[in-house]
Amino acid sequence: MTVLLFYLWLDEYWLAAYHVPDYRIESKKIARLFRFHPPSLIVGVLLVVVGVIYKKMFSPIREGFPEYFTFLVLVAFVPAVSFFPTARRFINWRAFSVTLFFILLVSLLWEATLAVPYRWWDYQPRRMLGLRIGAWSDLPIEAVGVWIAVTYATAIVFEIVKLWQASEKPAKQAFLGFKNSHRQGGRQTPKSRT
Repeated sequence: MTVLLFYLWLDEYWLAAYHVPDYRIESKKIARLFRFHPPSLIVGVLLVVVGVIYKKMFSPIREGFPEYFTFLVLVAFVPAVSFFPTARRFINWRAFSVTLFFILLVSLLWEATLAVPYRWWDYQPRRMLGLRIGAWSDLPIEAVGVWIAVTYATAIVFEIVKLWQASEKPAKQAFLGFKNSHRQGGRQTPKSRT
């Protein structure tokens, strides 16, 4: 919620000069919101494969599976694979960058300065890659990656939902481009809007 509200505040107020001014008009030009993005799928699969190889060959604790890293890749890349080509033009990249910086700063101050050094919590080594940042109290790399993944996914999902709402189309039509219709006498006719 913090990521979304911070991004929204920057997008609508502080960095409003850099966002698309009229979503209603722009959404009418989009046939469907869902557009497959192969590069995101390839990058996501490669990251998981590299993570598994690192865990099994180079990690100090080689047993287990890098579940947390795999989950983070899925959180970031599932929305990207599905919606990035559509969302890319609408994301306020300046607002995204400031949001990411702020969220990383706060989370690193919290985790690297307080939570991990004082042992308020820790991470399960069998489920982690095994890459730790020594200068930050051996904080796992996933602790940094979570906020990058969440911010990236939040920006994409927010922009897609905003476009859907602005289009005033039913979900199936907005996301997949299917028109609502029903059969009459063996042929399809559009439903009347009464």
